Amino acid sequence: MNDTTLTRAVLAAIALATLASSARAQGFRDLGNDIEAARQTEVVFHGALRTRFETLTNLDLDRGPQTNGEAIFPVPLSDLDAQTLTHADFRLRTDLALLVPKAGMAVKLRIDALDNLALGSQPDGVPSVAVSQRPANQPFVVRRAYGEVLTPLGLLAVGRMGNHWGLGMLANGGDCSDCDSGDAADRIAFVTPLLGHVWAVAFDWTSIGPSTDRAAPGRVVGLDRADDVRTFTFALFDFHTDLARRRRARANRISVEYGAYVSHRWQDRDVPADYLPTANPIPLTRAQSQQRGFRATAVDGWLKVTLPFGRIELEAAYLRARIDQPSLLAGVELRDAFTSSQIGAALETDFGPRHGEGKSPWSLGLDAGFASGDPAPGMGALYGSNDRGTSAPAPQPGDLDGPQARAPFDTRVDNFRFHPDYRIDRILFREIVGTVTDAIYVRPHGRVRLADLGPGRLEAQLAVIASFAVEPSSTLSGERGLGIEVDPTLVYATTQGFLASLEYAVLFPLAGFDNPSAGLDAQPAQLFRARLGLQF
Repeated sequence: MNDTTLTRAVLAAIALATLASSARAQGFRDLGNDIEAARQTEVVFHGALRTRFETLTNLDLDRGPQTNGEAIFPVPLSDLDAQTLTHADFRLRTDLALLVPKAGMAVKLRIDALDNLALGSQPDGVPSVAVSQRPANQPFVVRRAYGEVLTPLGLLAVGRMGNHWGLGMLANGGDCSDCDSGDAADRIAFVTPLLGHVWAVAFDWTSIGPSTDRAAPGRVVGLDRADDVRTFTFALFDFHTDLARRRRARANRISVEYGAYVSHRWQDRDVPADYLPTANPIPLTRAQSQQRGFRATAVDGWLKVTLPFGRIELEAAYLRARIDQPSLLAGVELRDAFTSSQIGAALETDFGPRHGEGKSPWSLGLDAGFASGDPAPGMGALYGSNDRGTSAPAPQPGDLDGPQARAPFDTRVDNFRFHPDYRIDRILFREIVGTVTDAIYVRPHGRVRLADLGPGRLEAQLAVIASFAVEPSSTLSGERGLGIEVDPTLVYATTQGFLASLEYAVLFPLAGFDNPSAGLDAQPAQLFRARLGLQF
């Protein structure tokens, strides 16, 4: 393999952002080629501005309170019988890259300004007479900053970089126009082509635990190596560029892409007093350090088949973990270890004429997903076995959420949680539950181009999502059915980067959200969202 071929293969490999990505992450389609494509040293700037306006109606489903007395979704403060809440937010994202092609190097940076700032949330002074907004507490957030360098053996990347894999079901970089979070890792990664595949290894500094200042200004040192959390990842994959995929589709050829990774994370000791909320600060002494014995392994596989008339894409993952000592209270030890065994899978399909060439005037598809459940009450979307730990109240039948493990009676956490930026709907999982977990769903969907208007096109889209719980004991009523949601969309997008969309959703809740103790059936909820976006 000559140097040019090696350079192209390695730079394309880094595009699969589970290990490293450019600051403007777009999956594996066009990342990494920026160093090779640059003719001379240059600074490349990209950005995206987003504004969203929302109206949310009856998202508490009129099903009465949970066993803890709280509604499953916030209700208007002044009138508990009112139905509607509103919201608007804003974000400006900027991606910078310094490319030095002669040296085979790049330095990349992502900064978000006013990230998800609620419009009207910071009036300057008394709200009724305010004429300005206060400066945001965190006006700028550095999301990613890292460097890439091409060596004779492969591509080396180091810094804080995006973390994305496959469909984004488990690891998601949050790069979609409507994403709210996104994963990033403090990582050193090495990627190289070998035997017709791309191979990668990465080491993450996930957490260094409590630290203290050093004599040098602005520098710290971790107080104990034993409480560090480390992650090691090994991956291999094979893929086509977007251009190659379309050329093969025009030639009536099928493109098959795939990948797999194994990731292992471990922690020997822990200092919960460093991160748990307390009324008064707790001095960090040797007595606060306790045994943890945490080990977790994730295995994930991804497959994508592009046909001249469609796409089939699948991701499946298996997670297994063990915590020898789950207690978060110094000096208090639990007898039994906590264990976890979780399975998740997502399928996406799209079919239509000239789909593989990206020119389909219409398309139809069927998506589906599975997230393993846990028989403990509550869905477990926002609580894990180590989130709030023993201080969190035990969930009761009739609660929407809660810890899925509770010593000494329940020491397993088996509900798989999709990444919150992998979205299949607009109300049920996105707004009420928090993410897809303990559920099976099917999602037929369609799209049709209505008109070409100037530099853009007007499209109508429709998705219908039917969702059911894996473990009926996790739902509010003990019934398996969760809901059927209908999500229509009207969107106008131009080739210059402007996007405007009108999005509606109506959720028809099923028996899983009923309140049998109060004799109340869950009622439909609605959402309206208008979204404006600019990319440059």
